Amino acid sequence: MHRATLAIRTSAREEMLEVTRDVRQAVAASGLRDGIVTLYVPHTTAAVTINENADPDVQHDMLAWLRRLVPPDPSFRHAEGNSDGHIKSSLVGISAQVPVVDGELLLGRWQGIYFCEFDGPRLRQLEVVIH
Repeated sequence: MHRATLAIRTSAREEMLEVTRDVRQAVAASGLRDGIVTLYVPHTTAAVTINENADPDVQHDMLAWLRRLVPPDPSFRHAEGNSDGHIKSSLVGISAQVPVVDGELLLGRWQGIYFCEFDGPRLRQLEVVIH
């Protein structure tokens, strides 16, 4: 098993940052040839997902849809004012897994790994566990 922590600085309240290259580098540094990469977000207003990386309009559309689905709402009772971020994190999910074969991530041709920020900007972490 090998573990790496990726530091991710977000620059907007809501955004999707592609981290595929960083995860690939963590896999290469591990020296493991075959296994599973588990990606884990240790935050309650952020998430990780795998989706299309060929057209940035996909990330735009996903964020726009999530904003319409769960807009900030003054009737939310959570005092920090970021309940919409908590809900979006739960909807998207805080973990993902990718197989590793011959030292490479087994992603589809158009797939990329995205860190999703729902309460930024902040300095965040993405845990990468290769086993």
